[in-house]
Amino acid sequence: MHSSDKLHIFCRVIDNFGDAGVCWRLARQLAHEHHVEVTLWIDELGSLKRMCAELDASANMQSARGVTVRRWPSDDTAFTPADTADAVIEAFACELPTAYMQAMAKREKTPAWLNLEYLSAEEWVEGCHALPSPHPSLPLSKYFFFPGFTERTGGLLRERNLFTQRDSLQNDLVARAAFFSQLGVQLPLSATAVSLFCYPQAPLNTLFEAMQDDGHPVVCVAPESVATDAIGQFLQQAPIAGASATRGALTVQVLPFLDQDDYDRLLWACDLNFIRGEDSLVRAQWAARPFIWHIYAQDENAHVIKLDAFLGKYTERMPPADALTATRFHLAWNGIRDTGSIASQWRDLRAALPDITQHGRQWAQQLSHQDDLATALMGFLRKIG
Repeated sequence: MHSSDKLHIFCRVIDNFGDAGVCWRLARQLAHEHHVEVTLWIDELGSLKRMCAELDASANMQSARGVTVRRWPSDDTAFTPADTADAVIEAFACELPTAYMQAMAKREKTPAWLNLEYLSAEEWVEGCHALPSPHPSLPLSKYFFFPGFTERTGGLLRERNLFTQRDSLQNDLVARAAFFSQLGVQLPLSATAVSLFCYPQAPLNTLFEAMQDDGHPVVCVAPESVATDAIGQFLQQAPIAGASATRGALTVQVLPFLDQDDYDRLLWACDLNFIRGEDSLVRAQWAARPFIWHIYAQDENAHVIKLDAFLGKYTERMPPADALTATRFHLAWNGIRDTGSIASQWRDLRAALPDITQHGRQWAQQLSHQDDLATALMGFLRKIG
């Protein structure tokens, strides 16, 4: 595939922010760093607008940040071969529209077609990465492309200047304070800054109780619309942007929903990040800060295997005591196994934050030795194109 070629990404939103977030980051990076003409077809523009305010959620076709954004086509939409792209990415097995696939098959040179899979640290991913799958009735083949944590996968989304920007903020206390101030957050020097992004079933009330009774000051910030019941209960008011309350050692404050660039800065600026889904997991790792991942629950507890596989890789080079602390908190936070009270685990986790921070920087550096996902994807498209 050449930089002058056209590339289409198709996305159906399952997790409000994870699916759209991954596709939006990928589309932006392919356009900006690889100079590809990218179109993102998406069925839920409302989710995407939360990450890119200039988008019009009612428009069928528009341009933003160098990417053409189009609403998912209706069932009766007709496509000609000229309407299709030189390369097509089907995100998370969303299934391309039948008319679009038929038009792909009629091209003189059929498009390179990838199914971008969900991120997983499970070992079987390496054996399935880059395997072809012929279409049962059309002269087309699609290839499975797996993001991952080893050289035998497609890597992780990472922009070229990401670490430079991260370090600039983290190494400048004035810049960090100014960032929080822009968000309306007053952060005492002695306080632990915590960002919160989780699913509604997280044991948040228990965590808040542990934080407020611990005696160490914590400022916990959460984007608007996240965990509204638990946060509203703590605040004793509507959890809208700007609302805050302090109980004991804990201050909770609601932020406006941030776009992706500001959310990255929030992860860099905080001492601990509670994150959810796939996009935030990757960004939390690049932030080189301790994090607790709320994984998306799947049928038959498939997410438990996925979480165990990730924690096995992430904690492999961590000091044993810190690895145990991080693992136990992850399991408790996800309601997977009874690993003791959140109160005692919170104290253990807070005490381990300096060591886990050091590990996080080493882990991010280790992962960065792989090609980033966009670069690996472009190389593979050239190979099969």
